[in-house]
Amino acid sequence: MIQLYNTLTKKKEEFVPMQPGKVRMYVCGPTVYNYIHIGNARSAIAFDTVRRYLEYRGYQVKYVSNFTDVDDKIIKASQKMGLTVPEVTEKFIKAFYADTDALNVKRANLNPRVMDNMDGIIEFVKVLVDKGYAYESGGDVYYRARKFKRYGLLSGQSVNDLEQGASARLSVEDQAKKEDPLDFAVWKSAKTGEIAWDSPFGKGRPGWHIECSVMATKYLGDTIDIHGGGQDLEFPHHENEIAQSEAKTGKKFANYWMHNGFVTIGEEDEKMSKSLGNFVTVRDLLKEVDPQIVRFFMATTQYRRPIRYTSANLDEAKTNLERIQTAATNIGYRLQDAKQGAVDPTVQKEFQDHEAEFEAAMDDDFNAQNGIAVVYELVKQLNIYAAKEEVTATTLQYLLDGFEKIVGVFGIKLKHADILDDEVETKIEQRNAARKNKDFALSDQIRDELKEQGIILEDTPQGTRWKRE
Repeated sequence: MIQLYNTLTKKKEEFVPMQPGKVRMYVCGPTVYNYIHIGNARSAIAFDTVRRYLEYRGYQVKYVSNFTDVDDKIIKASQKMGLTVPEVTEKFIKAFYADTDALNVKRANLNPRVMDNMDGIIEFVKVLVDKGYAYESGGDVYYRARKFKRYGLLSGQSVNDLEQGASARLSVEDQAKKEDPLDFAVWKSAKTGEIAWDSPFGKGRPGWHIECSVMATKYLGDTIDIHGGGQDLEFPHHENEIAQSEAKTGKKFANYWMHNGFVTIGEEDEKMSKSLGNFVTVRDLLKEVDPQIVRFFMATTQYRRPIRYTSANLDEAKTNLERIQTAATNIGYRLQDAKQGAVDPTVQKEFQDHEAEFEAAMDDDFNAQNGIAVVYELVKQLNIYAAKEEVTATTLQYLLDGFEKIVGVFGIKLKHADILDDEVETKIEQRNAARKNKDFALSDQIRDELKEQGIILEDTPQGTRWKRE
């Protein structure tokens, strides 16, 4: 039984999807005007891990995540780069796929774009106007936030507090257009030279919040199981999504709201963001660090907790990932000389006990930190069995298959030791012969030559094994 923390109710709840065995999940995607930074990657990895665990538990997940390809930031970027808005967005959508593919983030079932859904957005706005939830003013269309009685419930803020905050941020021009400081734009009139679409309200483009309401309900239905995103989206973005969607459909928009924690940087644990200029792009980071290390670093912290980005934490992730890979390599190595026979019932029982512990940890609001602690116990079990004098191939394969399934929840791709390089094997045989003849100088020379080629040797009671750096 999976329990997850619902931001809407501020408590853990049993997860019960609307359709048994099926999950409809929407996660807010990036605004594509730049390369993603590791704060953006944290959200992609966090919800990919949630998705992978749901699938591990047997659910069929329909996962939708949008691209915002019309936005003020994109327009400014296009002007600065001397490109059209579509050229800018296409460039950075391709970059997003390249970066997240490298991090082993499964692609969404659908990545809808704003530009491809403009007719639906305009129709959605028309319904809000017809129902009295939105009004035209000076070429813009605004949503009457106060008319939606549950406004502020998601973010846990009172309407009066929200009004004071909105009033402080309003320009004189906005004050003149809005009936209420709380109201927000669902359609924005076009400025000279900006990309725009014809609509009953005049030429313009959508407000930021309306797009997700339209695409989530279009591709997943009026009510969805899980809606996710970063903590910074709770207000105003997700609050406004709820108001718009439920005003239009008259139905609950999402049953469960999930928000991932920030990535922090520096001594003050400052939130990483493009606006603060303190970000590290995934593209630059992956030039220096193995993508699997970055993935492991991000995926093994519980999604709601902040992640502190430091070199020391990346180094720790590297060490722990190597422990996991070495355990799998040890098992794969022993498959070469294992005898035939049934699965060892004692080994199987111990593994199943660990498996149950892992599921109990992850069922508790996807507690990745407790889940990875169980993986380290499995590492011990694999290493102990691999070191036995006699092992059976069936037991080894059972351990390897089960281990791979569990670590796959975190997006870890194990390298298999059964794909050997003939040249390396020949060098190892030459080194073994040199050691037998007590020619330790030649033995050391072969080891050093292999090391220069990225091959690390490990001498064990069962023989010499190797791995690539």
